[in-house]
Amino acid sequence: MQTHVLVAIVTLVALLLYFAMGLRVGRARTTYGVVAPATSGHPDFDRRFRVQANTLEWLPLFLVSLWLFALYWDERVAAFFGLLWIVGRILYMTGYSKEAGARGLGFGIQAAATGLLLFGALGRLIWIAAHTGF
Repeated sequence: MQTHVLVAIVTLVALLLYFAMGLRVGRARTTYGVVAPATSGHPDFDRRFRVQANTLEWLPLFLVSLWLFALYWDERVAAFFGLLWIVGRILYMTGYSKEAGARGLGFGIQAAATGLLLFGALGRLIWIAAHTGF
């Protein structure tokens, strides 16, 4: 039985990062006086809010691709790309928190990791389907 412990750990670390981003937004609301339900105000709040929102936008694509790659290709490679995604998201968060123009490197790293997982899983599933007659 495969347990997929590595991918499960990467999944939880990614979710912990997202949790931390949510806490940063809450703290920024207090610091900059942005009262809910407002989603904009001080530029420092706006950038932290966008980091969290953009990460949420990418999470489904990343997590589904991560697990499909692990299940149908290789768990260790999936976990590596998952860690790369996390590093990219951290770089995105720290860069974007300083200034919007500093988010590019982190965004590119996480997008590349997601693309490799997505297209790797898709390619593997197409290969399996072609070779099993589905």
